[in-house]
Amino acid sequence: MLTRTSLFLIAAVMVLSATAEEQRIQVDLPPMMQEHMMGNMRDHLVTLQMITQLLASQQYDQAADAAEQRLGMSSLELHGASHLGKFMPEAMNAIGTKMHHAASRFAITARNAAVDGGLEMAFGALSEVMQQCVACHAGYKVHK
Repeated sequence: MLTRTSLFLIAAVMVLSATAEEQRIQVDLPPMMQEHMMGNMRDHLVTLQMITQLLASQQYDQAADAAEQRLGMSSLELHGASHLGKFMPEAMNAIGTKMHHAASRFAITARNAAVDGGLEMAFGALSEVMQQCVACHAGYKVHK
């Protein structure tokens, strides 16, 4: 249940966010590439939710499979990374590559968690994936 203080803090953050000057770099993509990128990001978000749900139910191998197939280095062809990369600033592209590598490392860590019970390590590795998402969204925007 939200307290009055919690509601006030949420409102204050919303006001500050709305009034803060936009600092992110605008990335102009052809409309088709913009839709493609947005679709990929929505899929990434769904995958992250799926992974956390699988970890919570101790389905480590399935979490690893989802990460590798939909976020990891094995997913690059699925997401058309070579086509999209041509339109991104170099630093944005590097963040994406780091995210894919981190997802593959997470997959390995999650599989090991199934053997040695290292759930903390799995969540730590998943955090490294999400750090790249946060870095990209904090630094770049594709909508005006």
